[in-house]
Amino acid sequence: MLHRTRALGSLVGLCATSALLVGCGSAENTQPPPAGQPSPQASAPIETTGTYEPYRPGAAAVTYDQVQVPPGATAKISSQRIGDGQTEIKVALTGLQPNRTYGAHVHTKPCGPTGEDAGPHFQQNLDPVKPSVDPAYANPQNEVWLDLHTDAQGNANPSAKGNWQFANRNDANSFVIHETHTHTEPGKAGTAGARLACVTAKF
Repeated sequence: MLHRTRALGSLVGLCATSALLVGCGSAENTQPPPAGQPSPQASAPIETTGTYEPYRPGAAAVTYDQVQVPPGATAKISSQRIGDGQTEIKVALTGLQPNRTYGAHVHTKPCGPTGEDAGPHFQQNLDPVKPSVDPAYANPQNEVWLDLHTDAQGNANPSAKGNWQFANRNDANSFVIHETHTHTEPGKAGTAGARLACVTAKF
């Protein structure tokens, strides 16, 4: 009987120790990553949709050139953290000019009455010189470039992946379509001509 009692006591002690260890493990797994470091976890996509129209207060999707981005064209923008600090952005566009190349980027401010209201490009590491035309900063790793070429129906589905950390920032607020492909040479890096249209979006 004494032997059974001691065995039972040992078993209870082992269970208590195991429960304590499990509890400690659970608490450790819920800790946020250190400040300034990206979370390795994936997230649900953040989606924005809009139908392009001439500017009006409150419009989510604005066209500034109704020939190149006709009213009624649509945009669906999806931003998703996919783990290991990587973010993927996907865009589905319909109703643009067919068989045409456009530049496109994420910009810092919401859309306004003019294309310039969207501000400069989002940059993960900010260029101290403005406007930013230095390839060391104006490049598709530091900025979000989504250049596209439409099909015969005027549709396109550009996407990009990078180490952009939108969750800790408040300077990614719009998706802007430009008139030309994005340049890469010094002095012109990041430029893509006139701003044709804008969608106020979350990333």
